[in-house]
Amino acid sequence: MITDPPVTFVVDDDEAVRDALAVHLELAGLAVRTYASAAEFLDAVDPGQPGCAVLDIRMPGMDGLALQQEMARRGLTLPVIVVTGHGDVPAAVRAFRAGAIDFLQKPFDEDRLIERVREAFARDAAGRQADAEAARIRRRMDLLSPREREVMELVAQGLPNKTIARRLDIGTRTVETHRARVLEKMEARNAPELARMRMRLEEG
Repeated sequence: MITDPPVTFVVDDDEAVRDALAVHLELAGLAVRTYASAAEFLDAVDPGQPGCAVLDIRMPGMDGLALQQEMARRGLTLPVIVVTGHGDVPAAVRAFRAGAIDFLQKPFDEDRLIERVREAFARDAAGRQADAEAARIRRRMDLLSPREREVMELVAQGLPNKTIARRLDIGTRTVETHRARVLEKMEARNAPELARMRMRLEEG
């Protein structure tokens, strides 16, 4: 699957900080887009664009914490790194507890910033891959009949055909037929693979 390269979305009302962050990241070969406010970022961001968000804590209007919450409300799953001044550390800790992967205190260490952005890119890519896999599994499950779904659940639990037959009050041969169809429709080779698919859906 071909996707756009990841982008670092820098949201900070301080133009000098935005420019400095952009220079550091671009020199490291990383794509950057900068925004002067939370509203500007929310108006422009594409949920399908991979990357991460670097958010300043103190901004007029919607601050970094409120923006982080709004991103979650909108289903924007970009990993978040918060940038904070000395007096903002308690707020940064709250952002961290709300899911931010790190907070960088001004003046920040350039190497640490780049390291954390690369880590955020990797985390975002893994999350998007897991979401795509879960979506494929759901599409396959939509092809199953209600009875086949019941059989799949029990097969995924590792139950033998005879036990499934008793549970569903059907014949063992019928279970075998349903089991074969489930494996075919789900594109699974065996029961453990079905179990992994079910776990992937639960994790999603």
